[in-house]
Amino acid sequence: MRKLLFLCSFLLIGTVIFAQDRVKWDFSYNPGTKEIEFKAVISEGWHLYSQHINNTIGPVPTSFTFTENPTIKFEGEVIEPKAIHEYDENFEAALDFFKSEVTFTRKVAKAKSGDVIKGYVTFMVCNEVMCLPPVDIDFSITIP
Repeated sequence: MRKLLFLCSFLLIGTVIFAQDRVKWDFSYNPGTKEIEFKAVISEGWHLYSQHINNTIGPVPTSFTFTENPTIKFEGEVIEPKAIHEYDENFEAALDFFKSEVTFTRKVAKAKSGDVIKGYVTFMVCNEVMCLPPVDIDFSITIP
């Protein structure tokens, strides 16, 4: 039983690492626009789902969770560019997703130099044949 549990844990960890390899994230602050930027570079053949999909259909929408910090205030929610809207064979439904590259942004209304914005992004990727389980990636962005 212990060997089976170990094997299952090992396989799950491998799947999570594989999912992380399909999307490379870069987190930064743009002082010109006063926005934090979440840039995702997506491996060829894979796609990353929009924040604005019905998760009862099946795929997990991309989401951003922020650690509470009383010295930082945001203006609005995380914004995404126009997504590709196509029929997805995996879920037999028309869904919104991104291929190749996408940058999500969120306006910072109040922060001082040295403040750190922390949280994590949750995402799921699929190709034409399969989907990988959702993954959480931590981010930490320091205001210059």
